[in-house]
Amino acid sequence: MRVQDILLLLVAVLLITLVVVQSTKDNAANAFSGEKSELFSHQKERGFDLFLSRTTLGASVLFIVLAVWAMI
Repeated sequence: MRVQDILLLLVAVLLITLVVVQSTKDNAANAFSGEKSELFSHQKERGFDLFLSRTTLGASVLFIVLAVWAMI
């Protein structure tokens, strides 16, 4: 394995972990009933949620850059 492959694997695991840790804004019961709650859809992210969102964005950009680099 090359260095690019190892870095890509590590960033992929980090990205998966960040997505799983993030909280959802939808209620699971509404997903099965077809009802869509609009109560919290327009709230801004604050605190730890904002940090997770920005970290996930950075990790996804890093993943794309490493994937292109690994192809070269």
